[in-house]
Amino acid sequence: MQHRIVIVGGGAGGLELATRLGRTLGKRRQARVTLVDANLTHIWKPLLHEVAAGSLNSSGDELNYVAQAKWNHFEFQLGRMTGLNRQERQISLAPAIDDNGVEVLPARQIGYDTLVLAVGSTTNDFGTPGAAEHCIFLDTREQAERFHRQLLSHYMRAHAARDDQPAASFNVAIIGAGATGVELSAELLHAARELAAYGLDRIRPEDVGITLVEAAPRVLPGLPERIGNPVRQTLDKLGVSVLTDAAVSEVTSEGLHTRDGRFVPAELKVWAAGIRAPAFLRDLGLECNRINQLVVRPTLQTTLDERIFAFGDCAACPQPDAEHNVPPRAQAAHQQASLLARSLRLLLQGQALPEYRYRDYGSLISLSRFSAVGNLMGNLTGSVMLEGWLARLFYVSLYRMHQIALYGLVRTALMMIGDRLSRSTEPRLKLH
Repeated sequence: MQHRIVIVGGGAGGLELATRLGRTLGKRRQARVTLVDANLTHIWKPLLHEVAAGSLNSSGDELNYVAQAKWNHFEFQLGRMTGLNRQERQISLAPAIDDNGVEVLPARQIGYDTLVLAVGSTTNDFGTPGAAEHCIFLDTREQAERFHRQLLSHYMRAHAARDDQPAASFNVAIIGAGATGVELSAELLHAARELAAYGLDRIRPEDVGITLVEAAPRVLPGLPERIGNPVRQTLDKLGVSVLTDAAVSEVTSEGLHTRDGRFVPAELKVWAAGIRAPAFLRDLGLECNRINQLVVRPTLQTTLDERIFAFGDCAACPQPDAEHNVPPRAQAAHQQASLLARSLRLLLQGQALPEYRYRDYGSLISLSRFSAVGNLMGNLTGSVMLEGWLARLFYVSLYRMHQIALYGLVRTALMMIGDRLSRSTEPRLKLH
């Protein structure tokens, strides 16, 4: 009987791992590799702020799990994990319900010999009053598309107003000046200019107010100041209002209140501060930390069950000689997926598993078409600061590297050519 490897979570890390294992163990029939996800398609999570602003059409950049499984010798199961039976080595999946409330797939169990959990993370609103009711989160494609629809609705209402009415204004508040919040603010300013260029100019770009609210003393608090400082300077030049040392105490339908008594009016509110792993992980009988992450060993095996691995944002992985765990970043998930692709092959051969060591290759922040800022780190170059078009080039290359891991070099090159050709036949911004 083939060894059963079940991977739960089709994000960047889980999908890349399933693809790698399918091309090796699955193709050679050395293991049966199954990927489980609650959706039928995948889109790279770092692009969701572009989907929200309309800079990216998610339908054109989505990957279909069923097709990817066929092309790469693994299986795909649609479903949301709800439980774990470690004694029977089974996971439980909730029934799949369509938009009309009809059950498409029943609740069921899937057996495994090795289980890998890569279910990512969700935004943590820290229980702030009104946040869940009045803010949009950008954890999923559906949430990003919901924000985009609401953005267009404001412009369409203003566009339908009588000519004798004054120009309208529009305010967006973004809570959290990490990478998502910073990049979204720049994308929205770019979207405002594009919408005006397409004739939706009842809301002029200068009348779009973007406020970035951060509880820490500076923007990008998780990155070095040499990156955060030029980003802040660029945001100031673009007209983004940045509030630091401003923890949000309450969110209402009209805007948000900070603990120091300030009020920020906003028609649209986006919460982009903090992460936590999905809550169901706490009920699996495995060790978790305070934000629901599964605690793992350096081999990425969970501490209470060596047959269960976890990686990416949902895992609390220690760093040797460091106070903090591996940061929840896309490059960490990519590195861990590469390691696990090798580790699981060694596991089937009865060999010792390697330990994961995080390598920081730097950080890149995109400020839409206006600029990009970041640093690259390597053994030969040390740390090199990048700004402007060169940083933007490296930023775009990160997505292309993700595509190469999934599609291969030839198909990715063809997709790049197709993207270039489509620019002359499609609007520069998604207008629906």
